Amino acid sequence: MKTTDRIVSKPWGSERVFAANGKYAGKLISILDGETLSFQYHLVKEETIHVLSGTLGMETEVEGERVLLSLAPGETFHVTPGTRHRMFAAAGDVLIVEVSSPELDDVVRLEDRYGREGTSLP
Repeated sequence: MKTTDRIVSKPWGSERVFAANGKYAGKLISILDGETLSFQYHLVKEETIHVLSGTLGMETEVEGERVLLSLAPGETFHVTPGTRHRMFAAAGDVLIVEVSSPELDDVVRLEDRYGREGTSLP
């Protein structure tokens, strides 16, 4: 069955939702150079991030300490429910694919440079 992608504009770039059903979701996420997503976590959503191009910065919290990681094209990071994390374009524009459980609106924003703390707004 052929479907049409849904593009969601974000202040940091865009998301192209290419799959969304009751079992899984898939997105292509573009993060513009110098931009960052919110520091957030998910109550039930589980996701795997795979870098297609650019250098992805990943900030996570491990035992109360924030850790910075750098992911290059071909590298993958798995986010389990409750994991506090933030993605950002560390060097140039970044393109990633995200495959996740279907709860696309499950986001608790803790910090956000665009004033969206505490919401699930785009």
